[in-house]
Amino acid sequence: MQPTISPRLGDELVRVLKLMQAARSRWPGPAEGLDSSAFPILFVLSREPQRVSEIADTIHSDVSTVSRQVAGLIRSGFVDRTPDPEDRRAQVLTLTQDGRDIIATHRRLRDEWLSRLVGDWPDEDLTALTNLLARFGDSLQDHLGGPQDGIS
Repeated sequence: MQPTISPRLGDELVRVLKLMQAARSRWPGPAEGLDSSAFPILFVLSREPQRVSEIADTIHSDVSTVSRQVAGLIRSGFVDRTPDPEDRRAQVLTLTQDGRDIIATHRRLRDEWLSRLVGDWPDEDLTALTNLLARFGDSLQDHLGGPQDGIS
């Protein structure tokens, strides 16, 4: 049986997406030498080394775009390319220390921002929001047909 979807759900989702877009435009940009469109690649690589094709699947982009972005990340010193130990013909990408530092700084700034937004919320509400967002993200990811641990 399908759940009854209230029109308010869609309205609130659109409102939050618009507000997040506005908040994002005010957010400090990525580090010098880092194209903001390539930023999700760093988050993917912060979990584990991956091939370009795996990254493209995770962020729902095409391999040629990700390859171009990765080339810039390598030139900027945020990503290294090494031979894949399982297939020496392929290459695996890993974060450099500078790449790990950018992710750590971004997460710290994001956590500070979130603390200002919801710092007065009870822990139970924060846990519920986190769990529901994860569940919603999983449903959206399933609908899009891609890997489960996407972009941070």
